[in-house]
Amino acid sequence: ETRPVSSKFPSKRVCLMLSLLKKVESAVLGAIMIMASFGYAFVVFVRILLPKLAPALAWVEEASLFLVIVMVFLGLALGLEQGRHIAMSSLLQRLGEASRRKIKIILDLLGLAFSAYLVKIGFDITKFVLQSGQISPTLGMSMAWLYLAMPVGFGLLALRYLQELFSVTNRHTVELEPGQKS
Repeated sequence: ETRPVSSKFPSKRVCLMLSLLKKVESAVLGAIMIMASFGYAFVVFVRILLPKLAPALAWVEEASLFLVIVMVFLGLALGLEQGRHIAMSSLLQRLGEASRRKIKIILDLLGLAFSAYLVKIGFDITKFVLQSGQISPTLGMSMAWLYLAMPVGFGLLALRYLQELFSVTNRHTVELEPGQKS
């Protein structure tokens, strides 16, 4: 949950926007997961019961695969915020508060730098694919749309690292299971 650290930063408006972004991300990811699951289930059903019809529906399998790829990249940010990324929890718990704070800042800065770098790389790759004119085999759409998921996902991840740095969220205090902290 996003929370303001002081009365000045982040403002209540920024916290509301971040909260709205999180809700939109969750809804989009949920819709993508449902569509991909139904798509794959439909393809399996058709292959088993109507194998002659399966080649005509190859686009459903490709669309489902694309949705899963998009879901992976878009899910990076929510995974971080919910404490689902790899963490050094046992090491952090053994440190004093001052050391723990410093290491968290270093980790967040490294995560932010890495995410920003991958945003740049992702945009470069997307631009290259767009200029190459690469088209998906069965959907007939530009593959740049698929590659765009990488910079968008890592951009959202960079935003989450910024939230951590400004203490808007704290992934190290998220409860993974009842009674268990990350």
